[in-house]
Amino acid sequence: MELVFRRATRADVPAIVALLANDALGSQREQASDPLPDSYFVAFAEIERDPNQLLTVVELAGEVIGTLHLTYLPSLTYRGGKRALIEAVRVAASQRNQGIGQRMFEWAIAQAREAGCHMVQLTTDKRRPDAVRFYESLGFAASHIGMKLLFNDAQTATAS
Repeated sequence: MELVFRRATRADVPAIVALLANDALGSQREQASDPLPDSYFVAFAEIERDPNQLLTVVELAGEVIGTLHLTYLPSLTYRGGKRALIEAVRVAASQRNQGIGQRMFEWAIAQAREAGCHMVQLTTDKRRPDAVRFYESLGFAASHIGMKLLFNDAQTATAS
């Protein structure tokens, strides 16, 4: 199975949003309509301009079947170390349980090492026990408590 990893383009935004919306939690917060709300393209343009952001798509036979967002976070902690944050990981429902997620993480971790990061971190929703087990199988440990404070309604927070 020949997977192609590449930086996302503006043309990929609808496919990425469709992947993000294709689960119980994502379907509540994403709007995979045609046309997409402009807020997705505004966010993409900001991501694209930032050299510390790597929004990635994974293709199989020319079709986008996965996505992940890798962010590099320079910091003064760890003696001025840099860490990588992996978020918004999705594999198309038709392609799950075939090792694609593992290959995506191997690729992302390699990118982080290459960028000089000293760690990779992620968050996952507690309501995704399968994802928690998957991340643990890759060596991730629940070493911290993640907390979030949402502003307004999560559906409209990105509209402004």
